[in-house]
Formats: sequence, structure tokens, C-alpha cells
Amino acid sequence: MKFFIDTADIEEIRMANRRGWVDGVTTNPSLVAKTGRDHVEVLKDICAEVNGPVNAEVMSLEAEKMVAEGKEFAKLHDNIIVKIPMTEDGLIAVRQLAAEGIRTNVTLVFNPIQALMVAKAGASYVSPFVGRLDDISSPGLEMVGQIQQIYSNYGLKTETLVASIRHPIHILDSALIGADIVTIPFKVMQNLAKHPLTDRGIEAFVRDYEASQKTQ
Repeated sequence: MKFFIDTADIEEIRMANRRGWVDGVTTNPSLVAKTGRDHVEVLKDICAEVNGPVNAEVMSLEAEKMVAEGKEFAKLHDNIIVKIPMTEDGLIAVRQLAAEGIRTNVTLVFNPIQALMVAKAGASYVSPFVGRLDDISSPGLEMVGQIQQIYSNYGLKTETLVASIRHPIHILDSALIGADIVTIPFKVMQNLAKHPLTDRGIEAFVRDYEASQKTQ
């Protein structure tokens, strides 16, 4: 399973990349706004840092404008993936961009039928939001399993990019289901490497080593 980092913070991306945690990046207008920098310059810096897909989200809601924005994003770098919202206009834009060889990721997907429509439109990726469903007491990972089953049934090529990850269990369950990708905030990524028994083991090793040094 591939890991994308969900951030526009270039320092977080660099730290995660050094640890081998970055197969790609997802951004959105809110994440870019937090940097206080120009949107295009942020995307260029990310593309220079990461050897993998970099998701850039359109801000328009009309199909023609989404297509125009998507084409401009695609000019920035070969790794750019254009993020499109799950709307009828969004699906129109996906079809037009796909026809021109521009890869897309349809975001804000909350049920498997939406995901089926995304694949039929020709999107490269679909982003089901599991955490936001969990927040309203609806099982987000159940949706991911249903999407995987539907895509498998019909040999659909759209990759499932699980989004709205809240904690490591979301990642574990996504891996067990067979999702292609999870996009993860940096803080959650850091938690994946931690375990209290690992910490205790290291403390014991250090303690024993220091004791052995004193006897020499």
C-alpha cells in the first residue's frame, strides 16, 4: 500500500520523505492557505521534493472552469494530479481532462455508488473520506471495502486513495481491505513508528549497556 502525505507544508514533506514515508502528496486549498504562500509556488516546491503524484485541487465548481484550472495545474509538472470535487460538473471535468491525458482524483466521496460513477468518468483516483463518515456514526471503512469489491467485480482501474485518516487503525484496516493508497497527516505518520514496548525495550538496552560500561 502506498502512503501519500496530506499536507502542503514543505518541511513536513521533507521530514517524511527522509524517512521513506512519502509515495505522493495530497493538498487542498485550505492546506495551502496555511502556508501563507502562493499556491503555484507551493506546488512547484512540492513537486521538486517528491518523486510521485502531487494532488492539486481546483477551486472552481463549474465544469469549464475546473477544466481550465486543471490544465494550468498539469502544466506545472508531470507528477501533478488534478483534484476534482464529487459533483456532476466535477464528473464532466474529469471526463474532459482524462480525454486529454490529464490524471484526476475525485475527492469528497462518501458512498460506493459515487465511487462507481467516478471510475466510469475515467478518474485515476477516488478519495473516500472515512473519518468524516465515522464522525457521524457511519462506518467509513465499510465503504472502502465496498468500493474495492465493486472495482474488483468489473476490473475498474481507478485507484482507491483513502482520505480523512484520523488514526493508525484507519491505516491498518485500509491495508487489510486492500486499498491502494492512504493519505495521512504527518502527525499520524509519526505515530505509526511508535509503540510503548519498543520504547521500553530501548530503555532496557541503554540501561544494560550503561551498567556494563561501569563494570569495565
